[in-house]
Amino acid sequence: MDYRAVTETIRALCHGETDTVALMATLACEIHHAHPFADWTGFYRVVAPDLLKIGPYQGGHGCLVIPFSRGVCGACARTGQVQNVPDVDAFPGHIACSSSTRSELVLPVWNGAGRLLGVLDIDSDTPAAFRQADEDWLVPLLAEVFEKAE
Repeated sequence: MDYRAVTETIRALCHGETDTVALMATLACEIHHAHPFADWTGFYRVVAPDLLKIGPYQGGHGCLVIPFSRGVCGACARTGQVQNVPDVDAFPGHIACSSSTRSELVLPVWNGAGRLLGVLDIDSDTPAAFRQADEDWLVPLLAEVFEKAE
């Protein structure tokens, strides 16, 4: 995967945009179509204290509501830490939105003011699909794109 090319495309598409949903929709599309192991790519938005609701995504249906207390997305939102899960069946409390998912990468999405906007969730039907290189690419990209998000 050419991280640099995808980054440049995302930068061009998102330049000057501050609307959180527009940014999420654009990133979900670009990441989903670029990552060779992405079977579902999307955002869950913080809509209330300790509650995520589905946002823009690519792929089949996702879960509509995820409390911070459940699943990989909830763990990411609750702790503010990246969750790279090579085997979702081994993750305590995993929520199976799709029975075909085998691994998952979830990253917190913060704006420049330090407010948690949501999480980026990338699911794969391939076990251990996500590498440190994916995290190293996405963490600074999310910070850059969402810095001025509302």
